[in-house]
Amino acid sequence: MNVKLSSTFFLKIVAFLMGIAVLAVCIYWLPQAAIQDAQVRPGDYSVYPLLICAYGVCITFSVALYQAYKLLSYIHINYAFSELALKSLKAIKKCAFTIIFFILLLIVYLRIFAMFTGEDAAGPIALGLIAIFVTAIIVAIIDVLQKPIKNILEKM
Repeated sequence: MNVKLSSTFFLKIVAFLMGIAVLAVCIYWLPQAAIQDAQVRPGDYSVYPLLICAYGVCITFSVALYQAYKLLSYIHINYAFSELALKSLKAIKKCAFTIIFFILLLIVYLRIFAMFTGEDAAGPIALGLIAIFVTAIIVAIIDVLQKPIKNILEKM
């Protein structure tokens, strides 16, 4: 019993710290990058689609972290196999698909931008594809976790 309490507590702390890191990225790093880009290239608005996708990913990731925190709370109070836990897993899955959508938009934008400017976008595109792959693995894991919960809830 004590191991379960400490592990869920540790995971809640990790989710909270990840949320703080995402908040720091949204509040400090992204605006600083936009300001620096505006100073280097005044009148060039090509960074705005990148910022929109970055903020979309950050906000969606924050919602997924909140749902994961709620799921850990349900596990902590022995509601791991409940409708509430299933609802949180579904929300995390939707957030993962939304993140994949934003990354795909970003990849398409980078590819089109590279065609017009002649810059090499292979590195950022490769990182985007890796992020999509990792997110797809998370979706598969969530799908595997949902099936036993659905089966248990149907038998009740």
